[in-house]
Amino acid sequence: MCLGVPMKVVELDPPVGELGGLRCRINLSLLDSASVGDYVIVHAGYAIEKLEEEVAQQTLKLMQDLDH
Repeated sequence: MCLGVPMKVVELDPPVGELGGLRCRINLSLLDSASVGDYVIVHAGYAIEKLEEEVAQQTLKLMQDLDH
């Protein structure tokens, strides 16, 4: 099963995303544009879609609730 997770873009050179304090390099080449502070769905290291912050926060809360 594959899973794309919302991450916040925290750096652009090199591109870095953050999820729950974990930071990792992400590839932004599939998006037209991305800025620091944007939320993106990351699958297999690639940002595949931009998200509104509210949608990203709702998704992160659901993921957190599943962990408890």
